[in-house]
Amino acid sequence: MLVDNLFVTALAATWIILFYHIVLTFGGYRHFVKTLTSAEPDVELDEYPMVTILIPAHNEEMVIGRTVDAMVRLFYPKDRLEIIVVNDCSTDQTGKILAQKCAKHPQLKVVTLAPPHGAKGKSNALNHGLAVSRGEYIVVYDADNTPERRAILYLVHAIVQDEKLGAVVGKFRTRNRDVNLLTRFINIETLSFQWLLQAGRCHFFGITTIPGTNFIIRRSLLDAMGGWNINALTEDTELTIRIYDYGYQIYWLPYAVTWEQEPETLSVWLKQRTRWAQGNMWIIGHYLVKLFSLKDLRISADIIYFTFTYFVFFVSIIVSDAIFILGLLDLVKLTVIGPFGIIWLLAYVLFIAETYISLSLERGEDTLENLAITALMYFTYSQLWIILVFKASYLLIKRYFSKNTAFYWYKTERSAR
Repeated sequence: MLVDNLFVTALAATWIILFYHIVLTFGGYRHFVKTLTSAEPDVELDEYPMVTILIPAHNEEMVIGRTVDAMVRLFYPKDRLEIIVVNDCSTDQTGKILAQKCAKHPQLKVVTLAPPHGAKGKSNALNHGLAVSRGEYIVVYDADNTPERRAILYLVHAIVQDEKLGAVVGKFRTRNRDVNLLTRFINIETLSFQWLLQAGRCHFFGITTIPGTNFIIRRSLLDAMGGWNINALTEDTELTIRIYDYGYQIYWLPYAVTWEQEPETLSVWLKQRTRWAQGNMWIIGHYLVKLFSLKDLRISADIIYFTFTYFVFFVSIIVSDAIFILGLLDLVKLTVIGPFGIIWLLAYVLFIAETYISLSLERGEDTLENLAITALMYFTYSQLWIILVFKASYLLIKRYFSKNTAFYWYKTERSAR
């Protein structure tokens, strides 16, 4: 009876997530119809506000030169665009490359950090850049990004049209998607995340999560909030919660596109995604106790969703897998009767359908090859999430008992590709 109850509960929790994602898939499609199928927006402005681009960099010699070149080529008045790279305790050639770029581009400024002020993570670096910036609006890019030339124009145009918008988020694409199977998985995952979770939540609930790159935010709002939280490992998600709590909105704008380099090896991917999982779980723990004091009920509901995903859904997957394996070994037997084989197959089909619909909204991604990779992804790449949550949980518990509250740079290794 206990095994039956556990199995049915796990099955119900899994299908709650599946049904929610079905709703979000429809919302993502509606957002697509609302934006990309309409005429390209007229981004001519009567007045161009001062914009500062902040780029935190720690040992980024592989990519920082190309990133600076991309920023300089952006379609925005040169006298209204300030580019600040925060060189945070780099020990490679990052500083030398930036010095060469400064000699060519007068709008580029480099803030160099050294201990004890530096080496304290991305949030700390961004706060130092913010302190010396002049922009009315702040745009953040990671050090491996090459935004399309009109990206800044789209972001600025969107935020100045609506005073309720605290931030506007653009789309990011995988530049090295064709390197190997892992980068193809990541490409599908990032597109699915953006067209399902970002676009779907934006359409139905007005909720958008800030990613770590390609977004614009009001300087006045950042100052009021005290900048970035240096204790948050996923500073972008934490910033999202505070923006909504301050009474502002965030919008996802797929016109504004940047291209970034994703991990090309499993070890680099595990390190990056464990950091994300650890940061998201920290945020859940930090804000769950404040759930009913948050001013925006939508963001409270979103925190509940992430809590459900990282705990209830996670436990449900573990229980389901354990019962399946023990059943194969003839150690447990289910007495509950039902078409569970059909239910499992339907869940698999829904995963493929939801993901592929997201891909179909992106030009050139709805291929038979991506359909086959999506089908394989369910049994391979998606299952790695279990390992990530286990590892992140261990690291958070270890950090708690060691009384270590500081987060440092979790460097994602780049390639020279």
